[in-house]
Amino acid sequence: MERKLKIRDLTLRDGQQSLFATRLSQTEIDKLLPYYKNAGFYIMEVWGGAVPDSVMRYLDESPWTRLRTISKEMKGISLLSALSRGRNLFGYVPYPDTVLAGFYKEAIANGLNVMRIFDALNDIDNVKESIKLINEMGGIADGAVCYTVDPKPEAQPEEAPKGFFAKLFGKKAAPAPEPEKIFTDEYFVEKAKAMEALGAKIITLKDMAGLVTPSRAASIISKLKANVKVPVDFHTHCTPGYGLASSLMAILNGVDILDTNIWWFSEGSAAPAIELVYVFCKKLGIEVECNMEAVGEIRTRLRGARESLRDFDLNKDKFPKDFDPLKDTLPAEIDAQFDAAIAAAKAGDEAALLDACHAIEDYFGFPKPNLLVKEAEVPGGMYSNMVAQLKQLGASDLLDDAMRLIPMVRRDAGLVPLVTPTSQIVGSQAVMVA
Repeated sequence: MERKLKIRDLTLRDGQQSLFATRLSQTEIDKLLPYYKNAGFYIMEVWGGAVPDSVMRYLDESPWTRLRTISKEMKGISLLSALSRGRNLFGYVPYPDTVLAGFYKEAIANGLNVMRIFDALNDIDNVKESIKLINEMGGIADGAVCYTVDPKPEAQPEEAPKGFFAKLFGKKAAPAPEPEKIFTDEYFVEKAKAMEALGAKIITLKDMAGLVTPSRAASIISKLKANVKVPVDFHTHCTPGYGLASSLMAILNGVDILDTNIWWFSEGSAAPAIELVYVFCKKLGIEVECNMEAVGEIRTRLRGARESLRDFDLNKDKFPKDFDPLKDTLPAEIDAQFDAAIAAAKAGDEAALLDACHAIEDYFGFPKPNLLVKEAEVPGGMYSNMVAQLKQLGASDLLDDAMRLIPMVRRDAGLVPLVTPTSQIVGSQAVMVA
């Protein structure tokens, strides 16, 4: 039997948040919804994250109207999902159980089906009540484990020479013992198992900064599949250059659901393009469970939506080449790169896999890996919003210094994963210091 891959489309929430500072208006969304009905995505992420805040603060719109409008138009064809911060909901402070219950009740009554629940510190105590309430109210609780990495080892300084012979034969100080690893595969698996035990019906590996390398994607996804019984979802971003390759590795290692965006809202600091994922899956004999002809209809109209966001577009002068995987023939050398990527992934050759995926992305004109973001290890939405906010304040010159300071601020804050609200706290402190 042909294996199937379910898709969670992020275009209307995480895609616009990561690339365009969450400024997509209801008017533009309304133009797209008739075509989304035919796409048949398993899940559409349309709410949560920065959407409720941004639509009120910057667009003078109601987030509840947005949810109701999308739900009414979709008529249950795709599950609608939102991202919430566990006990923090969409805010920055912990709320009591009564507020959680009231909020989730209204969200489900207004059309929400799936609530992806995470805590910035991966603190299970901060998500357990949300998982319980969502299940009790007839929703689907999606437990998200936030991926982060251990700090990079610091270079050891040379030992100061002492006396004449020391100057002649001075040597470097003995290397410091390697610090104990905190964020191991087992760390993420244990968090996932705890969420499943609480009632999570989906487990997501949430790589908000795109830091999961292909080898880690293979390792963690395969272990999640072996240790939890519910479907496993993989969420990543392309900012540092790993996203497409790591998604291919996740597919090869049995992931059930993959988060993607549609062409014009994909790649860069957002998630991989479904069109590129489709090419990989076709070569692998895996069925992508959505109507790609309808995805093409959305893609055609999505370019206009992107053009309406020009003021917030980090790549407004570098649109990628258009591509329809159902109609367009790939040049032989690019088709060969897809084959090379698959072969490298199966062989565990991470360097060759990344080279092939970068060649594919470069051919289509997608942004190159952002080395500043790679070193700072920040989420796509955090980066796009920081750029927009510093520009608004006339302080764009602070960006490079702030990004360089972020790893140090994160370390001093106790190695917190960078995801809302910790990403805002760490980012704001880095800007203040810069």
